[in-house]
Amino acid sequence: MIISILIAVIVASFVVVLLILLRAGSKQRENQKKGSVSERIQKKGKSAIVKDAERHLAHDPHNVIALETLGVIYYNDKNWEKAWGIYKTLYDISSAHVEINVAKVALRMGVSAYNRNRLDDALSALMLSARKDPEVFESNFYLGKAFYDKQAYDKCILCMKKARTLSPENSEVVQYLAMSLFKMQKYKEALPFLKKVLDEQPDNKEILYDMAISMSECGMGDKALKVFMHLRPDPLFGAQSCLEAGKMHERLKNFQAAVQDYEIASKLQNVPEQILIQIKYRLANTYIALNDIPKGLVVLKQIQGMKSGYKDVDALVTRYSELNQNKNLQTYLMAGTSDFVALCRKFITVYHSDGFVKVEDVQIGSECVEVICSVESPKWSAKEMFRFYRSQNVVGDIYVRDFHAKIRDTKCDKGICVSIGNFSESSHKFIEGRPIDLVEKEQLVKLLKKINIFG
Repeated sequence: MIISILIAVIVASFVVVLLILLRAGSKQRENQKKGSVSERIQKKGKSAIVKDAERHLAHDPHNVIALETLGVIYYNDKNWEKAWGIYKTLYDISSAHVEINVAKVALRMGVSAYNRNRLDDALSALMLSARKDPEVFESNFYLGKAFYDKQAYDKCILCMKKARTLSPENSEVVQYLAMSLFKMQKYKEALPFLKKVLDEQPDNKEILYDMAISMSECGMGDKALKVFMHLRPDPLFGAQSCLEAGKMHERLKNFQAAVQDYEIASKLQNVPEQILIQIKYRLANTYIALNDIPKGLVVLKQIQGMKSGYKDVDALVTRYSELNQNKNLQTYLMAGTSDFVALCRKFITVYHSDGFVKVEDVQIGSECVEVICSVESPKWSAKEMFRFYRSQNVVGDIYVRDFHAKIRDTKCDKGICVSIGNFSESSHKFIEGRPIDLVEKEQLVKLLKKINIFG
């Protein structure tokens, strides 16, 4: 029993030693072949070496030394088509030739396939190479590049992190990490890598733009805005940078600066139509935010000519064309609080054109403005409350009920509720038999046309 165990141990030890010797011998032969190919090229010239290898292959298509010689030459010359064919043949015969380094052959197959833009072949070969020898930089690096081109950014990140442990100073690895993390919207993690790339490539506008987006997403808006404004004239990233800068200026309520951003973008050459339409749409709305409706309408109509049915452009053109023809309606919807209140007071005098109106109190709320006044006419007198809504949404009965309660609390005789939109059916039912009148958009517009705001 003991003798059997000893024999088994001796045999296993012998096999292990034999494998180690074979691997060492294989590596030694590879080094010798490397040296011999370069030395023979120096002595005989490349064309002679190629002819000699091809002559051997004519007699024996599976001559390993001849195949490896041609593989080294084609690979070093970046003749990827021929290199792919040679290393594919070496891989196919590797099961019958233990001297072939499968990991190395698979790596070079993968690199050749990658440079031929055959990404599926590249991925298959490079994954095999990485499994055979995971500590080779090139396997991990090219595998990461292939995953990036396939838009598998999460897998690219894993490969490039491994590659970085094998070559910490490699700048291409850092760049692929930066770009992949950005594509994955991992902005905080991407920022330090983007900065490293910019330190080495200060003129890389794509990385600079990505860094600005990342800073914006990480709450570094001031720094991001400076970068976007710096990039505005750039022929490639200028339009998108103008768009981002404009959106940031809009959020800051700096509409004049936003207009400048969008106008710069509109003058750039070769802006993709999709981006140009977005820019024009925001420019139109920014003009409108500045109460410059005529300019806003011009841009909105340009969009109609470029792309029919884009977002709510048709509705905006209809709405602002009406506003452009009725300045009082424009004031009602868009003016500041003081101008709006002044218009409301004028509206009451027009509403009671046959009487004398004396305003007693004005309350300005977040949703509406309320005016309490006394009205004297030849036949009657009353204390009334007017409530003005600027929203174009449908006013529901909950608001009308609240208005009714307010009328009772202030001891007013009557209430008039005015909206630029409409009132719900339940609102109309509620006021039946109650001292409330509802003024909707159509009647409001007619009365606004009668007002001389300067009178």
